[in-house]
Amino acid sequence: MKERKPSIAIAVLCLLMISAAKFAYAQGENYPAKPVTIITDAPPGSTPDVVARFVADGLGASWRQQVVVVPRPGANGSAAARTAADAAPDGYTLFMPSLSTFVAQKGIAPNIPLELPYDFLAVGFASENPMFAAVPPSLGVNSLAQLIALAKARPGKISYAVTGVGRLTHLTGELLQREAGMRMLTVPYLGGPANAISDVIGGRVDMIIEGYSGIAASIRAGQLKPIAVASIERLPEFPDLAAVAETIPGFSATGWQVLLAPAGTPKMIVHWISSDLAQVVAKEEFRKKLAALGSYSRAMTGSETTRFVHGEQRKWNSVLEQIARTSK
Repeated sequence: MKERKPSIAIAVLCLLMISAAKFAYAQGENYPAKPVTIITDAPPGSTPDVVARFVADGLGASWRQQVVVVPRPGANGSAAARTAADAAPDGYTLFMPSLSTFVAQKGIAPNIPLELPYDFLAVGFASENPMFAAVPPSLGVNSLAQLIALAKARPGKISYAVTGVGRLTHLTGELLQREAGMRMLTVPYLGGPANAISDVIGGRVDMIIEGYSGIAASIRAGQLKPIAVASIERLPEFPDLAAVAETIPGFSATGWQVLLAPAGTPKMIVHWISSDLAQVVAKEEFRKKLAALGSYSRAMTGSETTRFVHGEQRKWNSVLEQIARTSK
């Protein structure tokens, strides 16, 4: 008589798998059944923090459920990364890190740089904000080309302020020097752009590289003069401001934020959140809010977001390697 136990075991296993799948689907169908938390690695009031709150408001309205933003700044983003990674992978804790958490010198802090899809699962794209280069009117420079010419005439003498060594403002300045064939003096600051702006306005530093929201008030007051934006082309909101790419073809330097879920989150829930996020960022109201920050967005699936992040990591890792070589 033939042994039938393996067949019975397989049948039982299949039933269990089907039951688990049905349970997961039922759970997803009701998602979100309670408030959702979005952890960020940015300080309150910063552009990334504000963007996260725009996203939270949009998702909350779509879900008719509360979405709370919880800032966890510090330790170069590793504190937020650890908190988010340790959360239950059920879709109720999400993570919205900045570019600098993916693009960082290895060993500078634990848990970073992040790697997708090993550390987290990509949900979708939230925002992109190009870096602006601005100078005090007293410098007498009206364009990026004029600044480059001045820096070449005075190697190592023209200074630029960066808010954080190894972060995007610093990397943008290094890439700009490399591509323009000039040498400038880097002046690092901690704690955001406030102190840096004060020194640039006072003429103690010649230029600042920063996201628009950080310097907007000084620009509107006439204390700083923007000379270029590091988007691939001119922004509709700033039609008279030249893109860096008009002087250095192909140049771009933008900060960005993506929405992630802890590894192990059911793919079905990740897919649903991704679809809802795409609808949020496509709304005109959301786009207008970002435009006021000098930012913009585009809908991306989880896989598209992963490919985007990998491309940005390849681009900026070469700059980080250059910094490491020159600092030895």
